[in-house]
Amino acid sequence: MSNDFGLAATEKAMSAHIGKMRLDFPAALAVSSLYRAANAVRNHLTNSVLREHDLSWTGFVVLWVVWIFDGLETRHAAQSAAISKGTLTGVAKTLESRGWLTREVDSSDRRLVQLRLTESGVALMEELYPKFNAAEAEVIARIEAGDLPGLTEHLRTMVATVEEMEWGSAGQ
Repeated sequence: MSNDFGLAATEKAMSAHIGKMRLDFPAALAVSSLYRAANAVRNHLTNSVLREHDLSWTGFVVLWVVWIFDGLETRHAAQSAAISKGTLTGVAKTLESRGWLTREVDSSDRRLVQLRLTESGVALMEELYPKFNAAEAEVIARIEAGDLPGLTEHLRTMVATVEEMEWGSAGQ
């Protein structure tokens, strides 16, 4: 596949097209690079790890958050997975049909639904996550080990900034 529209070409086109505007180019380049990195990593992990299980990125993230929290109410699962409740509903139905997830209606408030992994879902995550993590390690292998804590902290700061803008201080 050609790299005519890769990172360097896009940044060059951006500079030529909007270079005369009074903009914060370091911010634009940082966010553009973050977006491209996130999508590149997502596509790579989907193709190299998740596809063999016929699992979408969103399906994996839902399984993962339910797994790490040992069950979640749907609104919290959607929030933790960074998806809408409507998207979660469809994903949860798919995961349930595959035998990996259960949806349990709260007996005192039928509007609340608890998600839990089945034994099969737990087994899947215990098999899948080490492979997923190995692919994560491959993706960051060219970054100096000493640089990773700083990169991680910068990314967390960006997330915290957005969360504070969207939720105020209550989101922490």
